[in-house]
Amino acid sequence: MTASRARATGCQGYSETHPHAQETASVARGLVRTACAAWGLGDETAETAALAMSELVTNAVKHARGHSLRVIVDRPANDRLYLAIVDMDPSRVPMLRTPGGDDTDGRGLILVDVLADRWGYDLLGPARRPNRKRCWAEMKTAP
Repeated sequence: MTASRARATGCQGYSETHPHAQETASVARGLVRTACAAWGLGDETAETAALAMSELVTNAVKHARGHSLRVIVDRPANDRLYLAIVDMDPSRVPMLRTPGGDDTDGRGLILVDVLADRWGYDLLGPARRPNRKRCWAEMKTAP
């Protein structure tokens, strides 16, 4: 694990590296709650964001390869909250699925889609051979 890094100006953003393991979901939820508390955002916002982050982490652990995940919690504007996970598997991009009634999984991104105002992914690294992927969600908050 690495320490959180702060930006030089504006709201402090949080960014930590953790193992590519399901336990990282709990750590990421804690980071989201800490950031929301530091920014004076309410408990409802913190819990909604923590749930969305948990689903992003779970999706990365389940579908991407690699040894670590980068967890990012940021506040790009007074009324926006940005959550992201960076993994080392740009070949496996997130896709909304329509799970069957008996399926026990496949609903994580549906939940992110409901909780977030928008979400997506970016391929990172050289344009011809990306080496990482960032899955993100953005939520409105009260300024």
